[in-house]
Amino acid sequence: MKRWPLTTSLVALACLTSRTDAQALADRYRDAAARIIARATKDSAAWNRLAVLTETFGNRFSGSESLERAIDWTLAEMTKDGLDAVRGEPAMVPRWVRGAESIEMVSPRRAALPMLGLGGSIATPAGGITAEVMVVTSYDDLRARASEARGKIVLFNVPFTNYGQTVQYRSGGAVAAARAGAVASMIRSVTPYSQRTPHTGGMAYNDSVPKIPHAAITPEDADMIARMVARGQRVTVKITMSAQVMPDSPSRNVVAELKGTTSPDEVVVMGGHIDSWDVGRGAMDDAGGVVVAWEAIRILKELGLRPRRTIRVVGWTNEENGTRGGNAYRDAHRADLDKHIAAIESDGGVFKPLGFGFTGSDSAFNLVRQIGTLLGGIGAGEIAKGGGGADIGPIMALGVPGLGLNVDGTKYFWYHHTDADTVDKLDQREVALCVATMAVMAYVLADMPERLPREAR
Repeated sequence: MKRWPLTTSLVALACLTSRTDAQALADRYRDAAARIIARATKDSAAWNRLAVLTETFGNRFSGSESLERAIDWTLAEMTKDGLDAVRGEPAMVPRWVRGAESIEMVSPRRAALPMLGLGGSIATPAGGITAEVMVVTSYDDLRARASEARGKIVLFNVPFTNYGQTVQYRSGGAVAAARAGAVASMIRSVTPYSQRTPHTGGMAYNDSVPKIPHAAITPEDADMIARMVARGQRVTVKITMSAQVMPDSPSRNVVAELKGTTSPDEVVVMGGHIDSWDVGRGAMDDAGGVVVAWEAIRILKELGLRPRRTIRVVGWTNEENGTRGGNAYRDAHRADLDKHIAAIESDGGVFKPLGFGFTGSDSAFNLVRQIGTLLGGIGAGEIAKGGGGADIGPIMALGVPGLGLNVDGTKYFWYHHTDADTVDKLDQREVALCVATMAVMAYVLADMPERLPREAR
């Protein structure tokens, strides 16, 4: 018989014990998870509430009256639901006002082009900017042909590969174009699919480079212009934008809780962002994330499943153009972040849930994987390494373990930051499954006997 060294045997025993304890964790909560899933998928309450929120108040851009009215309504409804410690926590938010805007192709023919100015862009002069279009396919292409850009409107016609790679032209395109001497810049909207719908989103300037207007057009029109130029035609467009940056405005994070029974000062925080861009109704991005977290604790309360620790739902404000809500939450709760067990964010659309991405210690990851087994029956049990979100990022940076809800995002970027982000794009059962997924994960994390272990700092 092979004899293992004592240290090896002890490690093997420890791993076996850890696996056994983790499996016991899943067994402990199997019945509760089944009850949560059955209740969450019983009806379309979450989808219906999402429809009321988005259709009553429309888009909810930072600094807008519609955002603040939506926050008032949400707080009132949470109070009616009997949730604990319902409140708004203050945050000052930036305010960018789009104003009237248009792009018209002047030659070789006249045609209005659907467009959206990019958030944070400056305005054009009152009479607009009329100039020839220079089409580039990458930053490298622009650098190689920089001498051609002076006095022109640069169009970044970069097809969608993935969001992380393609969005760089939205965020940084104006700086690159201005550095080459362009008078304005346009991007092909950041999307893999289009029905001639432009997409907005945030952009940035560099104080060392002149600021120029920056806007998005549709993939169809970007390709059309590229083909025209390739045929040797001179394409001229007129951009008119009246955007303004206004003084910061007061807003709030929406907060409600299900108080813990024995350790109420320990918290599992979860939610999404209550604000949206100023187009569409922000149903998938991200009223859905707020509503599924809210519905999760409502059904836990209804089922009498009150955990040891507190579950706190937050609808963060100003994720879209500043993340002031996430930073304000960090600052308001900095003193008790050591008692934050975990943070969970939903900001990828409430489509078919697949599981969670997790950022934290290996031992915590193993426990979260076991909780994931409780969701296998609805196809939402996959736990991957690496997860979080923009709003929980500030507290994750200070050591709080983070989870991001992963969903089937096949169609997410079809509608992202467009007039088409409306509740009809979301399936009622899939929304209910997201409620179940968030509720099970949050409940077990908040109720399990031992705290989720953290990485040593």
